[in-house]
Amino acid sequence: MSPVAPTLELETRLLDEAPLLFGLDEVGRGALAGPVTVGAAVIDSSALRAGVPEGLRDSKLVTEKRRPQVAERTAAWVRGTGLGWATPGEVDEVGIIGALGLAATRALETLRSRGFDPAEGISLLDGNHDYLSRIALPSLGKIDVRTVIKGDRDQAVISAASIAAKVSRDALMVDLHDQHEAYAWNRNKGYASAAHRAAIDAHGLTNHHRRSWAIGPALT
Repeated sequence: MSPVAPTLELETRLLDEAPLLFGLDEVGRGALAGPVTVGAAVIDSSALRAGVPEGLRDSKLVTEKRRPQVAERTAAWVRGTGLGWATPGEVDEVGIIGALGLAATRALETLRSRGFDPAEGISLLDGNHDYLSRIALPSLGKIDVRTVIKGDRDQAVISAASIAAKVSRDALMVDLHDQHEAYAWNRNKGYASAAHRAAIDAHGLTNHHRRSWAIGPALT
């Protein structure tokens, strides 16, 4: 059975309330190494007329081989895409929820710098926890944030953010693999695979690991 395709049903309703709609989703939340990344995509009513791009799904439902092509089509569909990053050190300093808030704020600030002001629209976060409002920087102004459970699966604007963030973070982890081949980040992207944990046991932690996390014996 093919994965469920996202729709524009919610987007259609919300674009009657505001001229811009921002979708946000994160990747790297549960990884042992690497940054946490939040993608933000913005659409207006022109996206409704164009329809959902071919192959767009939650990034977890698209094969790694197909993601770049889908991401390219999706980038042409949205008005703009922004990426925000929080480093492993920031995860250690403020916790994962705080780091998500920092990354989301940075993603929206990128879009704001390109002329898409979040204060003029509605921002949709995947999930049921608003990690953005609690930390959004004053530069964003007052923003309307709404959470959507399974939004990365069901809402096209959030799926667009999801696939942009996934492609970009995966590419970063592949680049970092060249410096730390033992950890196999080209395959596990920093997540807790058996090979990754074995490398930590054998070689310890790098400066790309989240040291505040109970990763394993390497911390003792």
